[in-house]
Amino acid sequence: MSQEGKSQGKADQAKGKLKEMAGKVTGNDKLKSEGQAEQLKGRTREGVENAKDSVRGTFEGLRGDDDKNDGDEGKKDSGDDRA
Repeated sequence: MSQEGKSQGKADQAKGKLKEMAGKVTGNDKLKSEGQAEQLKGRTREGVENAKDSVRGTFEGLRGDDDKNDGDEGKKDSGDDRA
């Protein structure tokens, strides 16, 4: 879902940029403002998805560290590989 949200954010930004440019060219301040608002909406959506990914990655990293350390606490490699 995260990639879908990011893609939608990029699409909103592109659509907003087109509206803004059309508003500038035609002198339509309302269209220009709508385009700027749509770009902000897209950046916000993309930012939210990035934040979700960051939190998810942090959580998975913490969970992964716990799994790796189970049973290895206090053990040190002596470097002596004799059988």
